[in-house]
Amino acid sequence: MKKLFFICFIVTGFSLQSQIHAYYQQQADYKMDINVDAKNFQYKGIQNIKYTNNSPDTLYVFYFHLYWNAFQPNSMMDQRLQQLGKNADGRMITPDGISRVSQLKSNETGYQKISSLKQEGIPVKYTVEETLLKVQLARPILPHSTTVFDMEWEAQVPIQIRRSGRNNSEGIDFTMTQWYPKAVEYDYEGWHTFDYIAREFQGVFGNYDVKITIDKNYIVGAGGVLQNPEEVKGYTAKAKPVVRNNKIVWHFKAENILDFAWAADPDYTVESLQVAEGPLVYLVYQKSEKTKYWEGSKAIIPQYFQIMKENFGAYPYPVYSFIQGGDGGMEYGMCTMIMGNAESLEDLAGLMFHEASHSWFQQVLATNESMRAWMDEGFTSYAEDMVMASIFPESVKNFPNPYFKAVNAYASFARSGKEEVMGLLADHYKANNAYSRASYTKGEMFLVRLAYIVGEQNFSKIMKEYFETWKFKHPTDRDFIHIAQKISQMDLKWYWNYMTYTTRQIDYAIKKVEKKGENTVVTLENSGDFPMPVEVLVIYTDNSQEIYNIPLNIMHNSKKQKYAATSKILPYWKWTQKEYSFEIPASPDKIKFMMIDPSQRLGDINYNNNVHPKQ
Repeated sequence: MKKLFFICFIVTGFSLQSQIHAYYQQQADYKMDINVDAKNFQYKGIQNIKYTNNSPDTLYVFYFHLYWNAFQPNSMMDQRLQQLGKNADGRMITPDGISRVSQLKSNETGYQKISSLKQEGIPVKYTVEETLLKVQLARPILPHSTTVFDMEWEAQVPIQIRRSGRNNSEGIDFTMTQWYPKAVEYDYEGWHTFDYIAREFQGVFGNYDVKITIDKNYIVGAGGVLQNPEEVKGYTAKAKPVVRNNKIVWHFKAENILDFAWAADPDYTVESLQVAEGPLVYLVYQKSEKTKYWEGSKAIIPQYFQIMKENFGAYPYPVYSFIQGGDGGMEYGMCTMIMGNAESLEDLAGLMFHEASHSWFQQVLATNESMRAWMDEGFTSYAEDMVMASIFPESVKNFPNPYFKAVNAYASFARSGKEEVMGLLADHYKANNAYSRASYTKGEMFLVRLAYIVGEQNFSKIMKEYFETWKFKHPTDRDFIHIAQKISQMDLKWYWNYMTYTTRQIDYAIKKVEKKGENTVVTLENSGDFPMPVEVLVIYTDNSQEIYNIPLNIMHNSKKQKYAATSKILPYWKWTQKEYSFEIPASPDKIKFMMIDPSQRLGDINYNNNVHPKQ
């Protein structure tokens, strides 16, 4: 009997474990009809949402995002801006540090008001919690079942302050992002009911069928496949726009995507190019002297998609649109809203390639930006710098690595004492600059340092397998580290922990160089509080070079890296040990130069003590 009980316990244990760790993906399919009152910057919307609960949980409540309710005086967004003052995002405050949201008049605010909401044809009760709609379901949504919501709402497009809105600084009439009541994501971390404070987003994968009825003089750019190009303006020379009541219907579809965004303006031009074995790319912008570099971008956009495919994985959607419409740049499904004006082709390309790279990390991999902004912004910044170095090699020819600007910016900010931990929720930083450095810069540093630790060959395999394994699945940093450890055969939990949850700093130094018979003894010191493996470059007087690779004991392995110089792997440096000595089979007079971290990827806060002799 005891034996039978034990067997049952083991089987049940495995079953529970498998249920706890089982992966699932929710699904939300939207069918929308939108009628725009362009004169008053308002619209009415009807949507049918088919929601599939693939989780093992029964859902008794449901949530929708109502993002535009943030653009009202005394909203949480406004309160946060008032708290931060001049430490807030400069686009959202006046030069005096006053919240621009606080100054909105009633006809300039944004709102999304629900007129009707039914589940399976039954009216449901709901409460509006500013940028969230909490729904008391008529029927619980059982595991592995589907329900249908029918919703009607009306909205006002706010003056553009951040990401969304009307009449931006470049004269775009409508930038329609986060513009509809959107289902909140539910996963093993629960409902992701983050209030909108103007930073990051999370969404449910799904299919979109959207019809937008707008005044006939407008051209629309969107993140989807246009279904009726012959009936609208700008997309084909053979088009004969179908006008009814002085309006045109634009019909878009998008499959397996997180979000649907669009923009509209009477002065848009639409141009396109086909990427070989890639998407049809649209450029939707106002042609002028200020946007003259858009024409030149056509030659390098195909290169961009090819480089991303080779290093991370293929772009999976049929189209991609670069749309002039943002206050800077912001990524959405199959499109980005970016500023159109640029000082050079390189400046425009940097913005285009950063935002487009979000398609891999924010859209396809779809990590939760509100919780782990660094996994999107940082990984995207890494991809941007990699692509820019390939397409504009002159821009990095004097740098030790393509990511040097980020490495240098991070080290400088770390020295300032204003750094906050990378693992903080995106909206909870004390200053906008601290958020930017943690998510963009340190997030990029996460990959730069990881490549340094595991070696370039392993790193390349890690990024490709991560994308192929976790595309369309909302991975966390745990999932990424699992793949990194599997491929590198290294324990990387220490690195993950130090980078994510601390602001500890790296500072290695060459402490002593001493003669010992015919040899040289080098003593290194860990002057910081962040242990890392160390590379030491030695250049001899005959100009030959050698790399001494010192692995960290808690890695339980060492990288197999190809170097231009010859290399030697030394015994482990214990993380508890402040000093480390090794012997070079040459006398000090035969050594011309020595440097810790010659590729300068560590982000060491003091490179002055990394070299011998002192510079």
